[in-house]
Amino acid sequence: MCCALAALLGVLVHTSVTHQTVGQARERALTRLTDATRAFEDGDTLGPGAAVDPPDLPRSLRRLALDGERGTMVGDRSPRPTMWAAGPADDDRVIAVAVDYSQGVRTIAGLDRAILGSSALAIGATLLVGAFAVTRVTRRLHATARVARRISAGDLDARVNDPRTKDPRRAQDEVAAVASALDSMASSLQGKLESERRFTADVAHELRTPLTGLHAAAELLPPGRPTELVRDRVAALRTLTEDLLEISRLESGGERPDLDEHRLGPLAERVARAAGAQPVIVRDLCVETDRRRLERVLGNLVANAVTHGRGPVTVTVDGPEITVRDHGDGFPDYLVQHGPQRFRTDGGSKGHGLGLTIALGQATALEARLTFTNAPPPEGGAVATLTLPGG
Repeated sequence: MCCALAALLGVLVHTSVTHQTVGQARERALTRLTDATRAFEDGDTLGPGAAVDPPDLPRSLRRLALDGERGTMVGDRSPRPTMWAAGPADDDRVIAVAVDYSQGVRTIAGLDRAILGSSALAIGATLLVGAFAVTRVTRRLHATARVARRISAGDLDARVNDPRTKDPRRAQDEVAAVASALDSMASSLQGKLESERRFTADVAHELRTPLTGLHAAAELLPPGRPTELVRDRVAALRTLTEDLLEISRLESGGERPDLDEHRLGPLAERVARAAGAQPVIVRDLCVETDRRRLERVLGNLVANAVTHGRGPVTVTVDGPEITVRDHGDGFPDYLVQHGPQRFRTDGGSKGHGLGLTIALGQATALEARLTFTNAPPPEGGAVATLTLPGG
């Protein structure tokens, strides 16, 4: 906008001054032509710059004068620019006046240099000020975007902490408003998640004691089908309680893996055979990982495939990548797009949606990447891929 405005003003000033300068020179030339024509008719001296049929008169202006018209024209009369004015003298001759136009040319050239210089100076100063202002704004926007990405990745302690939001005396611009809203959102979200985590942990802890007594009482019941049903439901409640406690610990972010060197082939083969899956070792690898947590991840993935999918279920080890696949209907769309969510299952499926949630949490504790996809038709099936670090 600044460059366009400077260019427009420069063109307007140049055009106005040029028209004014040319108009003044034309008026002088026409006035002298009138005086020279009167002197020619009276037989007097024509005066300075006037002549009959001058040899360097521009041809176009000569033809105009021979046609009986008067006119003016700027020509390059060596060694300086000249404003010509010409008119008819008699039937086959013209009378012309040459007025020095050098001063007008110098005036216009000086004006053009001044316009170009001032425009360049104004544009340069505006660009410097604009670049400084925009850089400050974009730097703050980039910082806000980085914090937003950290919050999306799970770092709820991240804050923008824009200085403008801390001092009410400073002007609150749009960037400060966005930063303040983002910090407030992160604080509110962190508080809600922390309250939910504490509630889950407290409920699980409170359930542990009565469940332990209930389990002991169930063991004292006489043998029979009702006793088996009671023991089965008590065991399911204990498993659910332990899963909730494990999720609570994982979400607290305080879990630290116990790392050691382990070969993935034997470990995956042991987990697969225990769950009734088929192990496939493409390329074995020794990695530094937490064996207990890795077995927990693979066990939950295989158990989910066996329970909710269809056979055959395969566990494939290819270097640091372990794939668990079944040949069922595949993962639901929400799980593929957003990951597992506790207490959310597809339709009437059995379970509480905690197995895959725990697998994802344990994979995060191992700094591994766990993805959920569906194999393309016609075979189809759910595919869970665990990629361990350091492979």
